[in-house]
Amino acid sequence: MYDRVADLSLTVEDCTFETRERATSSGFDRATTTVELSGAGETGRGEDVTYTNEAHEALADHSVDLAGEYTVDSFSAALDDADLWPEPPDEDRFHHYRRWAFESAALDLALKQADTSLGAALDRDYDPVEFVVSTRLGGENEPPTTDRLDDLLAVHGDLAFKLDPTPEWDDDLLSELADYDVRVLDLKGLYDTEGVEVTVDADFYRRVVDALPDALVEDPGLTDETRPVFEGREERVTWDVPITGVESIEALPFEPDWLNMKPSRCGTVESVLDTIAHCEREGIRLYGGGQFELGVGRDHVQALASLCYPDAPNDVAPGGYNDPGLSGDLPASPLAPPTDPRGIGVGFGDPDS
Repeated sequence: MYDRVADLSLTVEDCTFETRERATSSGFDRATTTVELSGAGETGRGEDVTYTNEAHEALADHSVDLAGEYTVDSFSAALDDADLWPEPPDEDRFHHYRRWAFESAALDLALKQADTSLGAALDRDYDPVEFVVSTRLGGENEPPTTDRLDDLLAVHGDLAFKLDPTPEWDDDLLSELADYDVRVLDLKGLYDTEGVEVTVDADFYRRVVDALPDALVEDPGLTDETRPVFEGREERVTWDVPITGVESIEALPFEPDWLNMKPSRCGTVESVLDTIAHCEREGIRLYGGGQFELGVGRDHVQALASLCYPDAPNDVAPGGYNDPGLSGDLPASPLAPPTDPRGIGVGFGDPDS
């Protein structure tokens, strides 16, 4: 797949940044930076989804000189030596997040300068994209309830969900959730970020996995105590945090049936496309994942889902589903394919894409 885009030429004349910030339904203010690469009358865009807001403030005043003539592949090589961080990131994974912003902007620009789309370059059609809505059940210091799900279903009555279980989910709540279309349960057992990590506990895991037997189970923390919970149910286990490329898949504790594909975790265009191609060869099913993107990055994850895994439980719902207040004009699933795609994006997200 990468060979189909690696030799696309691109001319870069300027590099600029635009910071965005918005409150989310998960109780935090999200900031991201749109990276804009311009040249030959076109602009390519990518989105840095680093989770430290101060990192975006520092980048806004930073200058990165990338002017020149490249191919997609040689531009990626040039980024190895580029000064993308005025201040070191708080977490190593953020290196990949910012790298993907520049890499996707370059690919977007190269495709536009060639007057084509990612689908045409890969010889694939854009298909309608099924999506699930990812949400928490209850805010900070609030007991978990199904109220948020009911509010979402009032917008579209056939929505499916990806949920983040916590030990506070009691048996009554789990019984209620059996009446909802829950496709993925994110146990968040592999995070070590304060405020994101969730207790790794065998009893908690077993209650949730037993109560919702049709849902995929993402990122369990496997220990001597929790591993038996998933024996005989490995086909339900899926991974997100560890997936940074082909080598990371090969290092998993057992061969997966499903994986969450977040391009920002892989960092480079080559790694993203090689990972997708590897999974297709090995029969590993993928679903798209989002990072609370506020602009064109959402469009990009939707585009990859449209081209490569359109019928999966893609966590790529339009950004309005992450807003604390829900509007009545949010698109339903599946998202319609584009009529005239150009660049990476297909017009689902950022109006500038």
